[in-house]
This record gives sequence, structure tokens and C-alpha cells, in this order.
Amino acid sequence: MTFKEKVYNLLEAALVARPDLFLIECKVSIDNHINILLDGDKGVNLKSCVEISREIEHNLDREVNDFSLEVASAGVGNPLQKIRQYVKNLGRKLRVEREAMPTLEGKLTDVNEHSFTLEWKEREPKPVGKGKVTVTKNVTLSYNEISSAKVLVK
Repeated sequence: MTFKEKVYNLLEAALVARPDLFLIECKVSIDNHINILLDGDKGVNLKSCVEISREIEHNLDREVNDFSLEVASAGVGNPLQKIRQYVKNLGRKLRVEREAMPTLEGKLTDVNEHSFTLEWKEREPKPVGKGKVTVTKNVTLSYNEISSAKVLVK
């Protein structure tokens, strides 16, 4: 078993013990720098990062493979990458960037395995007469048609 495979197996076992947490990204570089990015259904605190870090670090031998380990939580500014992150952020406002299309901002109102729905209010000219009226708009987007989606913090 390679060093990388061992790290992935230890990480997988640690996450089985913590079903509220989920993996966003795990990278193991050529010089054995391990970088793990986590998220959780109710967020990730420092204690959770330390627990996952210890589960991995205590089961690797530095005498065999020297390594560095970094376990962090996905910050608010990070783009959403997993469906579980969209579910966690239902009801929150997102900024969604699409290639060669206008950026959208709206409330995340629905999520499924293939797409998500944004809702927002917009001022439009009245159908009859002068003036404008506020209308509610929504759009359903598939995950593969967006470049990035980020939660907007007030």
C-alpha cells in the first residue's frame, strides 16, 4: 500500500466515525504534504479538525515516511463543491458564476442530485401602463453549467 492510499484509508475511517463531517478535498503531494479540507452539516469547528488530524497522524509512522499534515474547514469564501454543501446552505443567498453568462445572486430554495434552484426579486416594467413592479424570479441550474457558487454573508 502506498503512503497516499494509507492516508486516504485513515481519512475514510475517521470520517465514518464522524458522519456529520464530509470531505471536500484531500491532496497528498510528492513530498508527503497532506492537505485535507472538510465541511460539516452543522459546520466544522477546531476540535473536529484536531480529531481528524490525530486519527491520521497517530496511525502514520514518521520514521517510515516524513510528512506534514494540515486539516482545515471549508471557509465561507470557498466555492461550494459538493451537493451536501448546497443542502447545508438551503435558504441562504448565493452568488453563482456561469461561463459567458451574467452572474446570478439569489436565495437557494431547492437542491437535488442534479440541480439547484435560486430565487430573487427583480424590478420590471409593468405589463400595462407606466412604472415598475417587483416580481419574483427563479432559475434551476445544473451543477455542470456553473463555474462557481459561493454563499454570500451579510
